[in-house]
Amino acid sequence: MLVTLAITALASFAGAVILAWFQPLPPAAHLHLALAAGVMPLILGAMSHFVPVLTRSGAPAAAIHAIPLLALAAGVLAVFSFIAPNQIYYFAALLALAAATMFAGWIASRGRSALGKPHPCLHWYLAAIACLILALAAVAAMALWPEQRLALKRLHLHLNTLGFIGLTAIATLQVLLPTAVGRPDPQTANRLRQDLKWALGGTLLISAGAAWLTPLAWVGTLLWALPVLRLGQAWLKLYRAEIRHIHGAAPSFATALAGFVAALLFGVLHTTGALLPSDSAHAFILAFLFPLVTGAISQLLPVWLKPGPQNVWHEQMRQRLQWGGGIRGLLFLGGGLLLAGGWRGGMILAVAALVLFLLQLIGAARIRLKRYD
Repeated sequence: MLVTLAITALASFAGAVILAWFQPLPPAAHLHLALAAGVMPLILGAMSHFVPVLTRSGAPAAAIHAIPLLALAAGVLAVFSFIAPNQIYYFAALLALAAATMFAGWIASRGRSALGKPHPCLHWYLAAIACLILALAAVAAMALWPEQRLALKRLHLHLNTLGFIGLTAIATLQVLLPTAVGRPDPQTANRLRQDLKWALGGTLLISAGAAWLTPLAWVGTLLWALPVLRLGQAWLKLYRAEIRHIHGAAPSFATALAGFVAALLFGVLHTTGALLPSDSAHAFILAFLFPLVTGAISQLLPVWLKPGPQNVWHEQMRQRLQWGGGIRGLLFLGGGLLLAGGWRGGMILAVAALVLFLLQLIGAARIRLKRYD
């Protein structure tokens, strides 16, 4: 299931770029293709992989594995509602809301029954799902308060990007990069405990500020900057050499963090009217999501394909997928920044990097799973 979700996310990225470049469709169509049909199901699926580790518990039941697929169905419905404009996106939001609520209940249950205290990353996941629930509730609220439709759309966008995706990503990166490098970060758990209040508070203030009161967004950006800067400082101290490599997952993750910093700045520019909402959302996807997802897939896909003890096959698969990770990340980041600056050709850089990764994925797929059993 996780492999399917990863491939679906990459396909949705490719489709979103094609729609944005060639088709005269509203931005909401390709944005929802990347975010709702691609990233949302992948994040829920990845959480189902990490939550048992964070709580020292067993594998999730089959019903839990079905929740990301329910979210995928909701995302696909949302995309079609914008391609052929209709009101089905309300049903899509309710379907995704049901999936998110069930998933939040499962995470909370695993946290209560954890062997010892769960890893603090789990609390970030719960906060992220709470933001997703609020974002989906905002869609339903549009039908009740049509006069607040624009404000609720902005609230929905920021709760999704900085809340659901941002909280999940920043928490997971703090666990994933040390794993990829092979050296622990002893301050990860302490940092996650201390910084959640700033990240969540920043998300809520930015979202409310974008919707109704602009100065709140500026305060929220400063709050979000605290955990991001602390994380960047820790990485430069511990993993500077690995981040500067041409190959590997570490430079992809570092580029994603830089892309998130850029996304925070884009959000402020959006609230002031200096940047169009579609431009800031496109830049968020290119500069942050693309390096994040491709880096995570390059690290996790071998485990998802073949769980169990790691051997030569896993290492060879990672080497193929992580080849050029640093260059690929810079292309994504540069493309996003140029696109936000108004140069549409910046998308060419991101397309080139995405095509490169897809070709690497095809090449890695040729490795026979049992060659080194």
